[in-house]
Amino acid sequence: MIQRFIELGEGYSDIYELVELTKANQHRLLHMMAFHTVLNEKQVTSLAVVLQLTDPGKFQALYICREGIPNPNFTPNKRYDLFQQTADVLGKEIIQLSVKPSIIFHEKELYFQHLIAILRLNHYIKPLH
Repeated sequence: MIQRFIELGEGYSDIYELVELTKANQHRLLHMMAFHTVLNEKQVTSLAVVLQLTDPGKFQALYICREGIPNPNFTPNKRYDLFQQTADVLGKEIIQLSVKPSIIFHEKELYFQHLIAILRLNHYIKPLH
């Protein structure tokens, strides 16, 4: 089994791609997530979509728009509202987690491994077997 984050961007115009990917893959949609953090003294959010494993292949895609959206708990914004509207239409609740910012990791892949570990520990995705 392979679980991998696929970064679409920072959540500006690529948020529309994340929403379209979510709608197009609603039959595989497992979770919609918001990772909140503080980056350069700003409250920001990464939005992510977790899909079911592919069969065959056992590949689990986690699409993310990283740290470019204002945290909606502090600054309401249209981009988060669009993600929330998509969740409402698809009958999903957005899972919100507070995480460390990506800049404290020397490589982006280490940050993504950190997020995967958090998701596994909280049973949002399956452990490796």
